[in-house]
Amino acid sequence: MHDCQTPWEAVVVSRIQESPTVVSLGVQFTDVEQANAFHFQPGQFNMLYLYGIGEVPISIVSDPQHREEFIHTIRAVGRVTRGMAQLQPGDCLGVRGPFGRGWPLEAARGKDILLTTGGLGCAPSVSVINYIMQRREQYGQLTIVQGVKHMDDLIWRDRYEQWMQMPNTQVLLAADVAGPSWTWHVGLVTDLLSQVEMDVSQALIMLCGPEPMMLAAVDKLLDKGADSSQMWLSMERNMQCAVGLCGHCQYGPDFICQDGPVLAYDRLKDRLGKKGY
Repeated sequence: MHDCQTPWEAVVVSRIQESPTVVSLGVQFTDVEQANAFHFQPGQFNMLYLYGIGEVPISIVSDPQHREEFIHTIRAVGRVTRGMAQLQPGDCLGVRGPFGRGWPLEAARGKDILLTTGGLGCAPSVSVINYIMQRREQYGQLTIVQGVKHMDDLIWRDRYEQWMQMPNTQVLLAADVAGPSWTWHVGLVTDLLSQVEMDVSQALIMLCGPEPMMLAAVDKLLDKGADSSQMWLSMERNMQCAVGLCGHCQYGPDFICQDGPVLAYDRLKDRLGKKGY
C-alpha cells in the first residue's frame, strides 16, 4: 500500500507563464492506476515536491472532470516555488494528495453564489469558478469580486473578461494601484461589495485571501444582511505534513491541512483576527 506521506511521481505535460512571477503547470501521474484513481474537489490542495529541494502546498485550479491533467498555479516566492517555476514539459516532480476539505459546492446547487477574493492567492477561488462554469445551469446568479494590490498582479485577465460575458454572472475587479489602461475600480476590493447586485441574504458566500481583507468583507456583508451560516473562508497556514501530524498549521482546535482549508465562518468567527491564532 502506498503511504500518503510518500509522493507519487508526476510529469509536467503543459506550462503557461501567467505573469513574470506566476506559472501554471499541468501535471499527470506516471503511474496509470494512480492517475485513474486520483479525484479531488475544488478547494483541495496537493503537496508538490521538487526533488532534492523541498515540498509546498499548492491548490488545484483545474476542473475535476478534466482527467488528462490537473493544474497548479504557482507563484515564485521561495526556494521551492522558484525551482518549480523553472520546470518545463517532460520534467518530473512528486505529488501527494489531494488534502483538506473543499468548497461546499453540493450545498450551493441552485443558490446564488458570491465569491470574493483578494491578492495573488486566488487559485482556490478560480477552481470554484471553473467548476461552476462547467455546470452553469446547476447554480443561480454568480458574482465574482476580485481585488489585487497592483493591476499587473491580475492573472487570467482574459478569463475574467470572458466570464463577464456569461449570463447571470457579474464580475467586479479592483486594484489598489492602477495605470491608465486599468478600466475597473481603483481601490480596495471591499469597496466593490456595495455594487453587488444579488440579494446577499439568500446567497452562499465564499471568501479567499488575506485574513484582514476577509474580515473586512465579512463585516460589510453582514451589514448588507448576509447570513453568517452561509459564509465559507479558505484559510492559509504553514502546512508541511498535510496529514495533521506536525502541528504547523494548527488553528485553535483545527488543523488547516485536514479540517480546512475551507471552513465555515461560524466555526471560525471567535478566532479570526486574534493574536495567537
